Amino acid sequence: MIAKLLGLGLTVLLLSSCAANVPAETNVQPEPVSTTGAPEGVYANAAGYISYETYSASPEKYSASNVVLFYNAYWCSTCKAARDGFESGLGEIPEDLTIVLVDFDENTEMRKKYDVIVQHTFVQIDSAGNELQRWYGSTTVAEIEEKIS
Repeated sequence: MIAKLLGLGLTVLLLSSCAANVPAETNVQPEPVSTTGAPEGVYANAAGYISYETYSASPEKYSASNVVLFYNAYWCSTCKAARDGFESGLGEIPEDLTIVLVDFDENTEMRKKYDVIVQHTFVQIDSAGNELQRWYGSTTVAEIEEKIS
């Protein structure tokens, strides 16, 4: 009986110490970037920074723009750094650049189409949807501009 109580006490102690060392914000699942099911585009009002759903509804609207697909996942810390960088630099996005957020987890057909195997991949496409180039690691609008120049 004493061994069972000691075992139970040790289990409670271990569980409580684990919970105490985890910051509260890590226990909350972050909101995904995808606007699937959301009212018309969370990013639709930010010229040059749009969701894939917004882009795919009218791709012809962006035919005169340098379209860059940004494959990202809400759980990816590098993707979050990039999203934060783009969102803080919305005013820096030139009129001839459109950054399209493609949810890495949700848009598997788009991943297959451009053979994207890791999140935080950027794919520049032409007006017909053909890949022009790809790269990884950009976190600011300026870095994207350097790649497409």
